[in-house]
This record gives sequence, C-alpha cells and structure tokens, in this order.
Amino acid sequence: MARQLRAEQTRATIITAAADLFDRHGYESTSLSDIVAHAKVTKGALYFHFAAKEDLAHAILELQAKAAQRLVAEVESRGCSSLEALMRTTFGIARLAVEDPVPRAGLRLAAADIAVRPPLRHPFTEWLEFATRKFSGAVREADVHGDLDVGAVAHSLVCFFIGTRVAGRSLEPAGRLPRRVAEMWHLMIRGLVPVHRRPRYVTLATQLEREIRAA
Repeated sequence: MARQLRAEQTRATIITAAADLFDRHGYESTSLSDIVAHAKVTKGALYFHFAAKEDLAHAILELQAKAAQRLVAEVESRGCSSLEALMRTTFGIARLAVEDPVPRAGLRLAAADIAVRPPLRHPFTEWLEFATRKFSGAVREADVHGDLDVGAVAHSLVCFFIGTRVAGRSLEPAGRLPRRVAEMWHLMIRGLVPVHRRPRYVTLATQLEREIRAA
C-alpha cells in the first residue's frame, strides 16, 4: 500500500513538473531530461510511468478534461442562463489555470501539434461544441442577437480564450488571465448582446473576475 502511494505521488510530481515546463517553454522545446531534472526524479522513475513525452502530454490533457467536466457540471447545476453558464465556465477555467500548472499547460497544449488518443477528445473540439450549444441556447433565450452566426462566434470565442493565455504567457503572469478574460467578455457582450440586456452580463463579467482575485 505504501509503495503504491509513493508511486502515485511520484507520478503526480512528474506530471506537475512537465506541465510547468510545457507551459513556460512549450511542448516542443521541453525534453524528458528537462522534466527529470525539474521533477527531481530518476529517468527510471519517469519511464516507469511514461514511455514517451506524448504520454505525459496526454495525461495532462486527461486531467484537464476531467477538471473541465467537473466545472461544467457544477455550473450547470446552478440553473443559470446559457450565456451566464458559458461565462462562468470560461472564468472557471481561468481560475483553474491561475491556481494549477496542469490546466494552465492544458491551455497551451490545446494549441500544440499533439495527437489526442481516443476516448479522449481534443479540448478545442470539446470547447467548441460546448460554446456552440451555449450560444444556441442564448439565441433562444434572446440574450444575444437572433441573427447570430453561432458557429462563427463559438469558434472566435474559443480561439480568443486560448490565445489570451498562449500569446500572453511570456509577457505577463498567469494571474493576469482573469483580467484578460473579463476584457474578452466586455468586448463580446457589446457586440453580441442586445442593449437592454448588456448591463446584467457586463456586471457579471466584473463580478466573476473579482471573485477569482479575492480567492
């Protein structure tokens, strides 16, 4: 039992170290030797758990997917509007990225050239489908303009969200991500939401940013 616990702890240590390096330096620029040194483990320990760097990236994406699924389930349980659910989910992912290098690396890995093995689905695909469902719901609920091209807007949102972290990672700390997500939503709300409904969602974006900063 103690040996199994040590093995699980070592595996978690390796994943965290790899996630930190993938986020800071990129998947392609990080070697297994870099991960071994950063995790302070032996090469044998790393190869016991992961046969290749791709396996580490896949493990990180799996953990991120599970965290996102838990977040979506929690948001959906609130019974809020489709647009609010979408906003809360993006801010929730931002909070996870601020607090933990694994989801932070997952955002960067979503833009890397990594083959995702079934049954895991690529995060971009999952996020795109989720955003499309929520924008379609927001159209039905009259929270966004009725002539909205749902697919185009969902694609733009996902690219905007991922790009906010990937493009800015070397210029500003991860703690800046909630501010960038709030800025993203302030822009999108003004372009998508009818004037009489905008105050509710602008206020919500500000509130969700403050909640992360206060946590």
